[in-house]
Amino acid sequence: MDPVYAVLLLAAGFGAGVCNTIAGGGSLLSFPALVATGLPPVTATVTNAVAVWPGYLGGAAALRSRLVEHRSLLPRLIVVGTAGAIGGVVALLAAPPEVFTALVPYLILAATALFAAQPLISRKLSEKGGDSRFTLFAGVFLGGVYGAYFNGGMGIVLLTALALGIDASVNLLNGLKSVLTLAVSTTATVAVALFGPVDWWSVLVLAPACLLGGVVGGRISDRLRPGAFRAVVIVFGAGAGIAMLFT
Repeated sequence: MDPVYAVLLLAAGFGAGVCNTIAGGGSLLSFPALVATGLPPVTATVTNAVAVWPGYLGGAAALRSRLVEHRSLLPRLIVVGTAGAIGGVVALLAAPPEVFTALVPYLILAATALFAAQPLISRKLSEKGGDSRFTLFAGVFLGGVYGAYFNGGMGIVLLTALALGIDASVNLLNGLKSVLTLAVSTTATVAVALFGPVDWWSVLVLAPACLLGGVVGGRISDRLRPGAFRAVVIVFGAGAGIAMLFT
């Protein structure tokens, strides 16, 4: 691998791990970086799914103390999210690659817009009272489908679904989100590792950086001022999506 590409993947992987633990949206860094190294979009997304998995593991471990209040609900959420992930993987691997390639710019731009709006969405949802189990499980299922199909912005989608269905602070919900993203990512990782066109050299570079970023993100999630970091992700994601529209 070209050393310049290796450095790009290391930086993108670390940033993705931090971002996924704090708010989600880390694949808006790692996926375009993989495409920039020359990988086709489908290969890049399945490689990304495998490579970011250690970051989800590190984030879930770092935030495990936030699971106590909703521990009884967690097994059902994992089952629903995993079922959605299976559907997403089937859609990704069964559909013609041209379909995914055509959708990628719009998926990136939509995920970037959702990432940019996430603080406002979180504030609005935190003002809502009461629980809605149907909304919760439907949202988690759709988040699992989306996360296994594309991954970019999965954490934001799942955090929004949790906030719509559970009356709790976003900080507590972030713990549930971290476990659900790990469950969805694990399902997608196993499936694409067995059946998808994974570029394992890129995984070897990206995965350790994602793991380190996930651990660091979990440790600083309550202290970090994410404004500048969020701006970098938004600019990077918007730029990547626009560039892909014209290639």
